[in-house]
Amino acid sequence: QVQLVESGGGLVQPGGSLRLSCAASGIIFRIYAMAWYRQAPGKQRELVAAITTSGSTNYADSVKGRFTISRDNAENTVYLQMNSLKPEDTAVYYCNSRRSLGGDYWGQGTQVTVSS
Repeated sequence: QVQLVESGGGLVQPGGSLRLSCAASGIIFRIYAMAWYRQAPGKQRELVAAITTSGSTNYADSVKGRFTISRDNAENTVYLQMNSLKPEDTAVYYCNSRRSLGGDYWGQGTQVTVSS
């Protein structure tokens, strides 16, 4: 049974930082590309950041220079370090694992609220 469990969300003031974690089980983690998506109320889910099996990364323009995605294959965990947070970063953040030969899994999401 595949499980992706996100943690680290919460309430933070503008300009603050949070670190999200996503622990995976039930998959061979190192062969899956990993990504973080987010969905704000009334908006479509959007890609925030992604990391390939070899460690290459890409980011949405809105978070470039502020967010950093990383992975620890020994711990089966992907991280999203979020700095200089803005109110428009408020959303539910979802972890995703995907493999071109099959397999597309989602976590349950973790709420991030940026507000003073």
